[in-house]
Amino acid sequence: MRTTPTRAIAAIAAIGLAAGLSACTNANDLATGSAKAKTRGYDVSSITKQDDIAALLPAGALGADGRLDIGAATDYAPAEFLDADGKPIGYDADLAQALGKVLGVDATMHSASFDSIIAKVGTEYDAGISSFSITNERMQNVDMIQYVQVGSQFNVVKGNPKGLDVSDHLNLCGKVVGVQTGTAQADALEADSQACAAAGQDAIDIRSYDKQAETTSALVGNTLDATYSDSTVAGYAVETTDGAVETIGEVENAAPQGVVLQKNSQTCAAIQAALQYLMDEGILADILESWGVEDAALSSATLNPAVSE
Repeated sequence: MRTTPTRAIAAIAAIGLAAGLSACTNANDLATGSAKAKTRGYDVSSITKQDDIAALLPAGALGADGRLDIGAATDYAPAEFLDADGKPIGYDADLAQALGKVLGVDATMHSASFDSIIAKVGTEYDAGISSFSITNERMQNVDMIQYVQVGSQFNVVKGNPKGLDVSDHLNLCGKVVGVQTGTAQADALEADSQACAAAGQDAIDIRSYDKQAETTSALVGNTLDATYSDSTVAGYAVETTDGAVETIGEVENAAPQGVVLQKNSQTCAAIQAALQYLMDEGILADILESWGVEDAALSSATLNPAVSE
């Protein structure tokens, strides 16, 4: 998840976490495990322009080039990341291309730092699609259309040989759990570790890694008892390890993520209708399934939905 609490927490929060987490990218942790990004994706070539939806896009709404420009922080598999040739891939990248097909326009995903994207929507970008959690604070400044729901989930080695029970996070006291640096899950585990200490139990040994693939590799290599990540990331880890790891427990604190648009944008009606079409036709679910995260799909492209945060 990308917001507070999500991935790319504000810098001050990240600094606070650094004091509580060890920045662990130790090669010894990674030597016996492996997790390689998969790049299969979804073939959007069969998606055709929908004239009634394309007609909702006013002339000139996409600028002189008529292209749908989308900002994304392409460092977050399986949603948006770069392949070996530097091309954006992932389910958000596939979604961007699918939206362009429905609207009958070219769609281009531009790599950018996560924190810079929202400020540039409406000027440099027509939209932001980058695992943006929908929050009330964000909706004060931009419009957001929901398309997936993402929470937090644990991974363990296949078969859960250590018998880990994550139904109560106090069961993690004294366990070694890996997280990606700067995520909401890192923040949550730090609070859980403090709860362990308050209950007179051993703290959680939290190992923080720069990249999620490193976290997963450490789990496969039996350095960790578990990993904790976004539910989509957890599902993708099963794919990248060919089933060497599995998800356990329920998806926790699920919340919608959305496409970011400028307030009252001329493109809003068209993009919302295109998203709904992709949902109704099962294309969004197929895109997500191609990345191993089909359970994240939503069925209604609601504009500015009610959320608790």
